[in-house]
Amino acid sequence: MKPFFDELYEKYHQDLFQYIIYMVKDRNLAEDLVQDVYIKTFKSYDTFDGRSSEKTWLFSIARHVTIDYFRKQNRKRKRVMDFFDWGEKGEEIKDKSPLPEEIAVLNDEMQAVYRALDECTVDQSSVIILRFIQSMSIQETAEVLGFSESKVKTTQHRAMKALKKNLEDQDEGGVQREA
Repeated sequence: MKPFFDELYEKYHQDLFQYIIYMVKDRNLAEDLVQDVYIKTFKSYDTFDGRSSEKTWLFSIARHVTIDYFRKQNRKRKRVMDFFDWGEKGEEIKDKSPLPEEIAVLNDEMQAVYRALDECTVDQSSVIILRFIQSMSIQETAEVLGFSESKVKTTQHRAMKALKKNLEDQDEGGVQREA
């Protein structure tokens, strides 16, 4: 079993970490979630039947770990919001968490794309990250996300439209990109 995990780590660790950091935008949190992925992988090793590739199996686990994290955060946020009477201003409170240090070195256009990705749904972000950053095929993306291939295509199409609109909105809001 150890050689299997050593091989998984060697082949996919960098891609796995990159996927999760794009989703959560925090290096320390991404490191913690990657560890959670490896723990779940270890615990579910016996259930891996080889119907999908090791990579899609691992990324599927990563997606579930990340979604579980987001769900827990939403529940915590809801408890806090329910505890305080925020009034009408509560809806205006936005998370201004900084981008990870890796993003700071990207050129302005990539930073704009990265910010625009924040405005997409989790499914749209997942498809874009897997397809264009991780270079997965439509079939691999479908296996990771548990979608049909047509749902991946539809989600990708909608995500691209949303990204385009979000980038246009950023331009109108004063973020200038060079042509």
